[in-house]
Amino acid sequence: MPNSVIVKRKVLFGDCDPEGIVYTPRFSYFVIEAVHDALSVWLSGPGLRTLLGFDLLPPARAFSLEFLHPVTWDDELSMTVTVSSVSLHSFTFAIEGNLAPDIKAFTASLTHVCVSPVTKEIIEVPQALRALLAPDERRGSRATAGG
Repeated sequence: MPNSVIVKRKVLFGDCDPEGIVYTPRFSYFVIEAVHDALSVWLSGPGLRTLLGFDLLPPARAFSLEFLHPVTWDDELSMTVTVSSVSLHSFTFAIEGNLAPDIKAFTASLTHVCVSPVTKEIIEVPQALRALLAPDERRGSRATAGG
């Protein structure tokens, strides 16, 4: 798979409840935004727009999230995004959110399925996209996006 991408994000006041703890639904936004930033690195262009350029619609097929540590206002999340699998019709990302190297806040998995924009039928992952998301030992180390 391509190398992991690290996306950093500061938790904003609006992400939190009155006690300063991140609202549970906000984690889905964090995950989706991190995946889009990682796609920008891997696809060498604006993540979602470049993905749509492969003549597909990428709705989410599956999303899972495991909370491991509270996240509060002004915390900086460092999210590591990797491609965990590419199958015939879908591709899956693994996301690990950390507050510090030794504090894992959450883990998540997001799977997108490929759908034809014309027929709205499930299609195979385009070969050109598969090549970008497939293993490649020639790539360098981790990239960083966001800030």
